[in-house]
Amino acid sequence: MRASGILLPISSLPSKYGIGCFSKSAYEFVDQLKRAGQRYWQILPLGPTGYGDSPYQSFSTFAGNPYFISLEDLIEEGVLSQEECDSADFGSIPVSVDYGKIYKARFPLLRKAYERSRISEDPGFWKFMEENSWWVRDYAIFMAVKDLFGGKSWDKWPEDIRKRWGYSMDYYQRELYFDIEFYEYLQYVFLKQWNRLKTYANENGIQIIGDIPIYVAFDSADTWANPQLFQLDGENMPTAVAGCPPDGFAADGQLWGNPLYRWDYHRDTGFGWWMSRLSYCFKLYDVVRIDHFRGFDEYFSIPFGDTTAHNGHWEKGPGMEIFWRMRECMGDRAVIAEDLGYVTDSVRRLVRDTGFPGMKVLEFAFDSRDTGSANDYLPHNYPVNSVVYTGTHDNETLTGWFAGIRPEERRMVRSYLNNFRDSGEEIYWDMVCTAMASVSRLCVIPLQDYFGYDNSCRMNQPSTLGKNWKWRLKEGELTEELLEKIRELTAWYGRLY
Repeated sequence: MRASGILLPISSLPSKYGIGCFSKSAYEFVDQLKRAGQRYWQILPLGPTGYGDSPYQSFSTFAGNPYFISLEDLIEEGVLSQEECDSADFGSIPVSVDYGKIYKARFPLLRKAYERSRISEDPGFWKFMEENSWWVRDYAIFMAVKDLFGGKSWDKWPEDIRKRWGYSMDYYQRELYFDIEFYEYLQYVFLKQWNRLKTYANENGIQIIGDIPIYVAFDSADTWANPQLFQLDGENMPTAVAGCPPDGFAADGQLWGNPLYRWDYHRDTGFGWWMSRLSYCFKLYDVVRIDHFRGFDEYFSIPFGDTTAHNGHWEKGPGMEIFWRMRECMGDRAVIAEDLGYVTDSVRRLVRDTGFPGMKVLEFAFDSRDTGSANDYLPHNYPVNSVVYTGTHDNETLTGWFAGIRPEERRMVRSYLNNFRDSGEEIYWDMVCTAMASVSRLCVIPLQDYFGYDNSCRMNQPSTLGKNWKWRLKEGELTEELLEKIRELTAWYGRLY
């Protein structure tokens, strides 16, 4: 069945109090998706973010971001007051998240809510802890200890707690009891609010596409609590880290710094940690997009301590073994394989063998260095079992991209679209229609591309800090006129909800 959806991060919703969250605006967006004839809402990872504010570098692969907790809901519960929330400084620019002010303003409010919640008397909380203690205890201890040591990365902690010696764990759990319970409370509230929103979306015919990075952050509860899963030495420091080799876009390659998996250990344990991770994701989302899918085929290993990716090399990943195990444990599940970038024959074979749809990004189709009609990203070459995007959160907006490409590439675009009008202002609509018209079973458009916004509204520019993950939709910006136009296009191309 042909379908379409919209990519909009939770943080980009026009919620009150400085950042998008699980507030009334989220429910209104679900209603808008339905009126626009959409069937999918794609979001970015929901995990708690640290330095750089990237959802792809989270303190936990299981925990949720406390920023997304609706303060309005807490006001309704009576654990916060309207005056307390209205008087806090969350920033003054409605179209941009001020993460520094969010951090300083939200956590004191959330702490007040916890202290007034009488959470230990809530049976729902104890049920949540019983079902999730396998990850939430380690996360809560990790965050409480991190706060105690001024936010330092866990490898800078004293050796006893860095290595989780038994007496040390007992000591910190006792001394930081209420700080630990605070972080458990946040996860309880987060999951309760998220489940309510997801249920509402599903009841209105909207499926949630979640997003999980293949790797976890080094400074995370996952690495601290489970060093045996990763390529670490006797001091629990990485021996090699993840990244990408040098190419035409990055002369030094990309040095991500994430710890690499010990795939031999994962095989020997039946991929137990991965099965727990994936099964948890399928509780949170209806469809799971796995970022950097090619890492399951081969991954790039860079010696720890190097400042570039020049000395890295490729290693074999687990291949189909992990997905056979997934089917054995969970049956067939809806997965999107993020197979972008340099794709080898073995990666293509892995995606084909899994049966998962790969991704096609229209912006990648018009590269003057590749003028052949065999380009995988040209729509006439798409397989039906694929998901087409105009761009992703890592790409320029369509309008920004078209303005910045070479003149010969703009001519390629116009020729392919049969659009030779003098003005390029409406070219984004032609691109959206081309994606919608493709044979790809699913089409997902970033919301910025329906507005024709320039790169000032771009979500992320990889390998940069300080200006990413900030764009937000203004209240009332998504008009009924635009929703009707999206619905009309969706109907024309056979994707209507």
